[in-house]
Amino acid sequence: MATADTQKVISILNEGVSNELGAIIQYLWHHYMAEGMASPAIIELFEKVSRDEMKHLEQFAERVVALGGEPTTRMRPIRKGGDLARMVQDDLELEYEARELYLRRIPLLAKAGDSTTRLLMERALADEEGHIRTFEALLSRIRKP
Repeated sequence: MATADTQKVISILNEGVSNELGAIIQYLWHHYMAEGMASPAIIELFEKVSRDEMKHLEQFAERVVALGGEPTTRMRPIRKGGDLARMVQDDLELEYEARELYLRRIPLLAKAGDSTTRLLMERALADEEGHIRTFEALLSRIRKP
């Protein structure tokens, strides 16, 4: 991979790092703030999804270092929510945004010829799509009259 392509890949990975850092904080915030207002299963879901995002963060950051870069410490803005439905809606929007980011970046990674990073991002994308299905189903149950 050419130097320019390596820098582009590092930049793409750091977008993922920033996204995952913000996601982790948002999910943990919702985990803490939902205490007393939600079933234990929903509180545990927030924590579980934060751990999934931690795995993505670790993989992206390790790949940045392997390519000779430095992982960013900037994170995407977080949404604090309010009531439980708002928290779940905010988390669903976060997942939609992550999916869009990864769908836009995967072809660029393929073009740069970095199949290792492309596969990392494809696996993260698959996880995000699973989170979307989970939060869509949960939101529909919460909002049922």
